[in-house]
Amino acid sequence: MNAFCKTAIACTIFAILFITTLNAQPLRAGVVGLNHDHAYGLMEQYKKGEVIILGIAEPDKQLAQRYKERYKLPDSIFYKTTEEMLAHIKPDVVLAYNAIADHLSVVEACAPKGISVMVEKPLATTVKQAERIEALAKQYHIKVLTNYETTWYDSNQQAYEMVHTDNAVGAIRKMVVHMGHQGPKEIGCSQDFLAWLTDPVKNGGGAVIDFGCYGANLMTWMMNGKAPVSVSAVLKQIKPSVYPKVDDDATIVLEYPGATGIVEASWNWPYGIKDMEIFGEKSYLHALNGKMLQKRDTLTYYNVPVKSAAYTSNLVYLADVLRGKINPVNDLSSLENNVLVVRILEAAKQSAKEGKKIIL
Repeated sequence: MNAFCKTAIACTIFAILFITTLNAQPLRAGVVGLNHDHAYGLMEQYKKGEVIILGIAEPDKQLAQRYKERYKLPDSIFYKTTEEMLAHIKPDVVLAYNAIADHLSVVEACAPKGISVMVEKPLATTVKQAERIEALAKQYHIKVLTNYETTWYDSNQQAYEMVHTDNAVGAIRKMVVHMGHQGPKEIGCSQDFLAWLTDPVKNGGGAVIDFGCYGANLMTWMMNGKAPVSVSAVLKQIKPSVYPKVDDDATIVLEYPGATGIVEASWNWPYGIKDMEIFGEKSYLHALNGKMLQKRDTLTYYNVPVKSAAYTSNLVYLADVLRGKINPVNDLSSLENNVLVVRILEAAKQSAKEGKKIIL
């Protein structure tokens, strides 16, 4: 083997090792907002070395100080605004943990700099905001993704595979999703979180937004991105003394050609619940939680062994999207899915207000 061939082989091996190492590196992230209690989950990922936090934009000094002390974060990574943070750091992505109505301002700051964004569910509070986010993403060629806890449930991913790959249930006839808990105040959410979560502008509504988005997201996915023909909803204030400004219980009905989806979202469950039922022509699936999946045929009712999903973490998934390994078209985190989710939720609020079915 001549010297040229040896050099070429060495260069190839170095390039492979370099790319492998680069792909194995955790994402370098900027964080906007700490007033969403899901930020505690991000900090646990940070402690495990799953993400590198280059900067945090949080205007509330007291809130920022609590995070500094609890997670041993240096003063040098804290900034008052998103714009100030981005003037000092060059992150791979920005993660938004602020009020839903403020997601748009994050994308407006990041998009012109070519920085992709992942927000906590849902994408936006209004269709106008969602469409503006979509336009910015297309204009500046960035990714805008939405993170839901239920996206990373092994049971949900397996149910989708059984429906769409294995044809295990036949055509979908009905979907029922139950989402919620006893109430954000009842389960001990922070005052910083409650201040906007129970605000009709900052959050866009109460349970209809907080938990209705999960059902709309899962059903849009199960229907392969197809919009429902119509949306009907009933919103209630069962605890007006606790949540005087927003609904705390929502029932949303999505009508599809040949199928119906029912989303039951509430801050009034006697326990926390995030499950999904799928009724097909020939069989039934019930994802009881993240790990348990049951199947029922005409007479037989049994547990399905659940395998680990390809992605069980938003950060691993996000890294693969940004590095071009996967294309998030119409998946649970995708912009296409989540713009439609906002359309469904806005129609649900309109339906409840006007007392009639809303045609999309």
